Amino acid sequence: MLAVDSLGAVSYVLTMSYLEQEIFSQPKVLQRLLSREEKNVVEIADAIRRSKCRCIFMVARGSSDNAVLYGKYLFGAKNRLVCSLAAPSLFTLYRQAPDLKDCLLLAVSQSGASDDLCQVVETGRRSASRTLVITNTVDSPLAGLADDVISLRAGREKSVAATKTYTAQLMALAMLSAALSGRQSTWRQLQQVPPLVEKLLTESGGVGVLAQRYRYLDRLSVIGRGYNYATAFELSLKIKELAYVSAEPYSSADFRHGPIAVVQRGFPVLLVAPKGKTLADQRQLARSLIERQAELLVISDSPALLALAHTPLALPAGMPEWLSPMLAVIPGQLFAMHLAAAKNNPLDHPRGLRKVTRTT
Repeated sequence: MLAVDSLGAVSYVLTMSYLEQEIFSQPKVLQRLLSREEKNVVEIADAIRRSKCRCIFMVARGSSDNAVLYGKYLFGAKNRLVCSLAAPSLFTLYRQAPDLKDCLLLAVSQSGASDDLCQVVETGRRSASRTLVITNTVDSPLAGLADDVISLRAGREKSVAATKTYTAQLMALAMLSAALSGRQSTWRQLQQVPPLVEKLLTESGGVGVLAQRYRYLDRLSVIGRGYNYATAFELSLKIKELAYVSAEPYSSADFRHGPIAVVQRGFPVLLVAPKGKTLADQRQLARSLIERQAELLVISDSPALLALAHTPLALPAGMPEWLSPMLAVIPGQLFAMHLAAAKNNPLDHPRGLRKVTRTT
């Protein structure tokens, strides 16, 4: 909410919303998921191997759709599996479902209540080798249609904007990838995630001050690549639904193929660029944006890249690139929350939105 001091200066007071509580609950949520679902995930991976699935066909909506975009890179790079993202209207409107022979049909949903996802799974399981649902609601209609279910164990999410369920979905996908690979080193890396998320949140106190600079922001480009292409889409969504800012996501490669023409002096661009295979490309783009006098916001664990930013949002060091989306999304969640508060927007109930969105 807005506040005015005795000298007439305007600031804002951020009460403890459900959104803030859920953002800060993420270390415990991720640790609980790791601890309680590992055995189930390993058993599911064994069943998938026995069914000889050669591809993964994924379906989701909203934030969950951004999570499966991470899954596309994850299962392709780590498990060498062909991955496809569903077009639900082929199942629901055109009634021309693709043949999913030899495919794992994987549906990801927080609520498990979306009618079109249920129809995709109900139709697709007739030809798919196996069906799997990742959800926060294990007694949902969607979960009831699948051979296997991975529970997010995130607890009820009261804020409309998804935060803890999104990172839990990323963790569930990473756990499945680790189990399919059979490499114990991947599980050891997964154990690093909750404490690093805790460290990041503990050191995040300055984000609210940084966000005030952008109180009158009305447009923004969000850039990621590789594993964090999904992060660009998720942060674009969070900034739109919470701060009501027209935020458009791109890969750094696609941004150069036309959209970069909109960049002029003061145009804001948020780069999501943790260390890894895509860092050099992101650094090159950052320099090009600086030449165009863009307003540069950077989420990274690279000191050299953070030094180029007007607004640096630092990540703790030590996270493998394939797991970095679970960290990289959090400064963006906080930025979107504080920006919404600076604009005096409702944090838990953005205008025109409901927690469960039904689509057909």
